[in-house]
Amino acid sequence: MELAVFQELTEEITSECFYMTEAQQEEKVIQMIDLHHFVECFHSEIRILDYIQHPINIVEENGVEKGILFYNLKHSAPFDWNAFEEFKRRNLLKEVWFVFVEEDAVADTLLHTDFIIENSIEIFYDKIFLFNFFQSTIHTLNKWSQVSGTIK
Repeated sequence: MELAVFQELTEEITSECFYMTEAQQEEKVIQMIDLHHFVECFHSEIRILDYIQHPINIVEENGVEKGILFYNLKHSAPFDWNAFEEFKRRNLLKEVWFVFVEEDAVADTLLHTDFIIENSIEIFYDKIFLFNFFQSTIHTLNKWSQVSGTIK
């Protein structure tokens, strides 16, 4: 992402999210960075529609509106997973994707598997990905939560 684009988007967050604390705005900026880098690394054209108002980002892929939630096991607070199902219905999203964001290479997905099982992620989300931010790779996690394929 170019610096000018980053600055513009950061200013948008600051002005539209004036009601958020500084820490919440920082989380929103991280969400925006994750979203833009994920879109850059993904194999198909994705157009970003909204990321400001909710933790789930609304995007469009091939004319279909979808939601993407980014989650970092090390830094993210727990969510009310049921609320996201309502968000999907209310916004008429065809799919909602769950994306684990990792900064380091992941050799073993056991922590991810445990998290998926403990939080019933596979029930609420249509696709589950493992996104290594710095390596710019996206892996799909199959039903049994093992790394199954690289997107890029």
